Amino acid sequence: MKKTITFILFIFVIISCKDEAKTPVKEVDERAVEIVEQPIDSIIEVEVLDEIPVKKTTRQIKQELTAKGYKTFDYVDEKTQDTILMQQYFMAFLKRGPIRGQNEEEAADLQKEHLAHLSKMYELGYADISGPFGDDGDIRGITIYNVPTLKMADSLAKSDPMVQAGRLEIEIHPWWAAKGFPLR
Repeated sequence: MKKTITFILFIFVIISCKDEAKTPVKEVDERAVEIVEQPIDSIIEVEVLDEIPVKKTTRQIKQELTAKGYKTFDYVDEKTQDTILMQQYFMAFLKRGPIRGQNEEEAADLQKEHLAHLSKMYELGYADISGPFGDDGDIRGITIYNVPTLKMADSLAKSDPMVQAGRLEIEIHPWWAAKGFPLR
């Protein structure tokens, strides 16, 4: 029994420490916007699930993002004089689609597959936030994709079973957010 528990703990540690890379992107748009010529190098705490937070400078994070094909830019906060690193994400609006005639069972199955797809996108690091809107409007929800290109975000969004079935449609827009700033 003791050996079994030790073995399970060993496997857990190995899996927790694994650093999975995202799928490499073949087409990279190398145009990055640069606002600040000589940015002050602020420190941002980067949290990694099940690990101790690692502190990296904005310069290190920017270099890593640029190497992976992400668009970024810096600006200096007038109040704190900190350099804020902005990254481009892609916000996908999930809109009511033209094919809504599925019966109750088919719609429930599609919803399960849809939620599994969104969970997979989050687990793989491709999506950071997903969720439905609280009204019954035509825009049903959003997903924020953390990928370097619109083409990649569009491809991931269109692989959603609800989109493939026509129950939802996708509208994607580039969206900028500061790295290291949590939701409140």
